[in-house]
Amino acid sequence: MLKRKLVRAGLFSNGLILIIASVNGANHQPADTTKTTTVDPLIRQLQAFDSSFVELDELSPGVLTDVPKIHLNVHAVKFVKDYNKRNDEALAKIKQRGSRYFPLMDSIFTIYHLPIQLKYLAAVESELKSSAVSHVGAVGPWQLMSSTARDLSLKINSKYDERTNYHKSTVAAAKYLRDLHNQFGDWLLVIAAYNSGPGRVLSAIKNSGSRNFWVLQNYLPAETRGHVKRFIATHYYFEEYGSITTLTKAETVRYRNAVSQFMAKQKAEPVKSDVTKVNESKSSIVAR
Repeated sequence: MLKRKLVRAGLFSNGLILIIASVNGANHQPADTTKTTTVDPLIRQLQAFDSSFVELDELSPGVLTDVPKIHLNVHAVKFVKDYNKRNDEALAKIKQRGSRYFPLMDSIFTIYHLPIQLKYLAAVESELKSSAVSHVGAVGPWQLMSSTARDLSLKINSKYDERTNYHKSTVAAAKYLRDLHNQFGDWLLVIAAYNSGPGRVLSAIKNSGSRNFWVLQNYLPAETRGHVKRFIATHYYFEEYGSITTLTKAETVRYRNAVSQFMAKQKAEPVKSDVTKVNESKSSIVAR
């Protein structure tokens, strides 16, 4: 039985929803269209990562190239490269299908204060097919088991199964992912728990003595280890960058600190005015 907590995870700040909404809802807010469509993809990722990174818009393009990047964990590099190369054709078809369903998922995850990159989990689960059925009976784009689906208020009977409904199943998946994040506070562990159940993840944490996915992964079923890595690979296929959903909790903290330190350094070193530069140049000539 799914045990759901009622307190929503705040992620990194209360302003996260505003940033995601401005990025993904630009077409519904004409006044902001020019601004949001000109944001560099990497900067957009960073601003979705932490709302305080909106200040990156104030930096010049030359400075932005030096912003710390989200690096792929060394344990996943080879897997991601091989997986995306081997599944390029299938991923291309999913991408085409996603143009129809991803906007819906984006809007629902935004409402639930969740990273929109979680939509790639549905790509891994079912290739975004509502007709998908697993060998253990999971159904729909989000591959929900009947017991979990019913706990999440989906109706299942002999005539209709709401797990096949894109909107309703995505709402259910959002609730489940939110609750898992309330429990684990780490998106890689959430992806693992979504696949094998929170009990197995808790067991892996206990047996390994760690909450780091890359440390405890060998205490998880092989299918679950691969599932998390397939999610990361699919994320990189679609966006070429990582995000909060591809990092461990510790990596998330380190990365946020690195970008914050970079921003603080830029503020501490303001660009000199043209007058100051001219005066310094004259002083240099006199000194000679």
